[in-house]
Amino acid sequence: MVSNKRVLYTKIPTGFPVDGEDMKVVDSTIDLEAELPKGNFILKTLEISVDPYMRGRMRDPSIESYAPAFEVNKPMTGDTMSVVVKSNNPDYKVGDLVYGRTGQGIFEEYVQVSAEYAKHAYVVRNDAKENGLPISHYVGVLAMPGMTAYYGLNEIGKPKKGETLYVSAAAGAVGQLVGQFGKAMGLHVVGSAGSDDKVDYIKTIGFDEAFNYKKGDIEENLRKYCPNGIDIYFESVGGKMLDAVLAVANNFARVIACGMISQYNLTKPEPIYNIMNIVSKRIKFDGFIIMDHASHYEEKFLKEVTPLLVSGKVNYKTDIAEGIEKTPEALIKVLRGENFGKQVVHVADL
Repeated sequence: MVSNKRVLYTKIPTGFPVDGEDMKVVDSTIDLEAELPKGNFILKTLEISVDPYMRGRMRDPSIESYAPAFEVNKPMTGDTMSVVVKSNNPDYKVGDLVYGRTGQGIFEEYVQVSAEYAKHAYVVRNDAKENGLPISHYVGVLAMPGMTAYYGLNEIGKPKKGETLYVSAAAGAVGQLVGQFGKAMGLHVVGSAGSDDKVDYIKTIGFDEAFNYKKGDIEENLRKYCPNGIDIYFESVGGKMLDAVLAVANNFARVIACGMISQYNLTKPEPIYNIMNIVSKRIKFDGFIIMDHASHYEEKFLKEVTPLLVSGKVNYKTDIAEGIEKTPEALIKVLRGENFGKQVVHVADL
C-alpha cells in the first residue's frame, strides 16, 4: 500500500471557489501490488493541467454545458499526463506516457483505470520521451490550449497577411501561442495582459505591441496600439474588454470566442453596450469548444507544432505549482488572473 493524495470537489461555490471548502486535498491509499483485472492498468500522475473552464464545471449537474459537471465528493478531473506503473492491458505497457483528456484524467497521485474507460479516454504519447520537450507541454502547448489557439486562429480567424490581430489574456496558456502563430502568418499582432511583467514577456515572443489593460482606458489603448483597427480578435476575457473591441473593430472583423474569464465568477454578467456593431460592421462572432474538433484535428496540429517547439521557433511559458496539494490554490490563481503562462501542477517526476 502507498499513500495517494486526491483532489476532491466538495461543494458548489458561489463566486470564487474557496480552497478547503469547495475543494479539498485528502489522503488515501492504493495497493500497487494487488492483482489487476484483465484490461486494467495503474497510472502515476505526473502533470495536471489547471484551466479557466474548470470553473464552469463547478455547477449544479442539472445545468447542461459542454463539459461535465464535477461530482460532489468525488475526485476532480481534467487534462493530465501520467505514466503506466502496472498493467494487465496489452495496449498500455509499463513506462508508457498517457494523456488523459478533459473529464477523464483524474486528479489523484495514482489511479487504476479499466479497459473500457481507457478505450475512450486516453491516448499514449511516447513521443514525449524522444523529443526532449518538457512533459508539462503535453498538458499545455501540445494539448487543449495549443489546439485551441491553432484551430481558432486558422479555422475561424481566416487570417490574411497584413491584418491586425488583437489577443486578450496574451500571456496566458492560449494567448501566447495565438500571437506567435499570428506573427508566423504575417499579421500585425497586439496583445494585452494584466501586469507589466506579462506585457514585457509577450513583447519578447514577437508581439508587435502590448499594453497593460489595468492602466488607462481599454478602448483608448486599443485605438492607440491598433491604429488601423482590429481585423481579428481572439477573445478570452469578455465584459468591458469585449465591449471595447467591438467599438474598435473594423468592418468584417472576426471575433474568435474561446472564453470569457472576467465573467466566470460573477453572480450577474456585465452588460455589453456595443453589440449593435456586430450587425453594422458585419462582424463574424464565433464561439467554439476545441473538444468538438480535436478528434480530426489533433494529428495535423501535433505534426506542425511539435517541430516548432523543438526548434525554438515557438516559445511557451509555463507556471508550475509543485505538489498535487497545490491544485485548488492553482485553480483559484488562474481564475484571479495571477498565473504567468500556462498553469500546471507538477505532481511527480517520470
